[in-house]
Amino acid sequence: MERIYLDNAATTSLDPAVLEAMMPYLTKHFGNPSSIYSYGRESRMAIENSRKLVAKILNAHPAEIFFTSGGTESSNMAITASVRDLGCKHIISSPIEHHATSHTVEYLYQNGEAALSYVKLLPDGHIDLNDLENLIAGSEEKCLVTLMHANNEIGNMLDIHGVGELCKKHNAIFHSDTVQTVGHFPFNLRNTPVHFITGAGHKFHGPKGVGMLYINENVKIKPFVHGGSQERNMRAGTENLYGIVGFAKALELATSNYENDSAYITELKLYMMDQLKKNIKGISFNGDPTGKSLYAVLSVSFPKTEKSEMILFNLDINNICASGGSACTSGADQGSHVIRAINNNPNQVTVRFSFSKHNTKAEIDAVVEKLKELI
Repeated sequence: MERIYLDNAATTSLDPAVLEAMMPYLTKHFGNPSSIYSYGRESRMAIENSRKLVAKILNAHPAEIFFTSGGTESSNMAITASVRDLGCKHIISSPIEHHATSHTVEYLYQNGEAALSYVKLLPDGHIDLNDLENLIAGSEEKCLVTLMHANNEIGNMLDIHGVGELCKKHNAIFHSDTVQTVGHFPFNLRNTPVHFITGAGHKFHGPKGVGMLYINENVKIKPFVHGGSQERNMRAGTENLYGIVGFAKALELATSNYENDSAYITELKLYMMDQLKKNIKGISFNGDPTGKSLYAVLSVSFPKTEKSEMILFNLDINNICASGGSACTSGADQGSHVIRAINNNPNQVTVRFSFSKHNTKAEIDAVVEKLKELI
């Protein structure tokens, strides 16, 4: 049986057109972007053109775009700088953030650098905006609010404008982990009240190991990685030249095909929900799947039985790739902190299915058939 890949929120396949754009920089154009001779200047040009392209797509200024090794580094950099350089001594976050955020804020809290509060969640997994406003308004210290734009496990989407306006009103710094939404939704950063957003190339058919951090031009922070003047003195280390070229190309392709791809993928998600409900008793969906939700993610809870406890393992044996929550924790099998926070039901087993433009209805039919057998 052909492999069926339904774990696109973990990573996506590299688009052949992206590889093609990267190839010259893996082969003949290998000059160091910091060298002064023309050979190095060609590499520098490639990076700056990529920066301009990314800025244009996100409606930001090129000087606000910094290339990093991925979403994790970007979030670490933004959160740490907010505390150390921008004077945010109180961090407000949520219990369902990606570990790149939650482990960073816990580290700063444990280290005595900032107080830490968690905003309440509504039963459907959305952020309680009233509680958020009370937390910010009630804080004696300057706040950093760090809330993800779309949750990587259940797909719930934040009202990024609403939260940004709250932060503006109370003079708080706002960082949003947008790893699941950059390349999946249009952004207009000129009119989005946010100080930092993040991106990762491998979430939208680009290469792994490259990401970006948007730093609003009104924010002045110090470097997180020291030792060189790259990225306008903000991130030392020779640039990931071909990664950056690939990131920009992937974002360009994702943006130009956004309308068709998002409509197609939304249809697949709704089709799978429908087929699962028709064919399998006792299932439920986590979060707000038909409301404010990421079109590429579907989190399904199955009743816990001896058979369903082995479900991911059995799907894998049958050449079907899905995950228990987040790829980043799947090996540890400690369950998902996200699912625990919103739906702490020990009698359920949760599987995340996540889609891309390459998936088909036939694949979904095959997976539903297999699930019927396995459960």
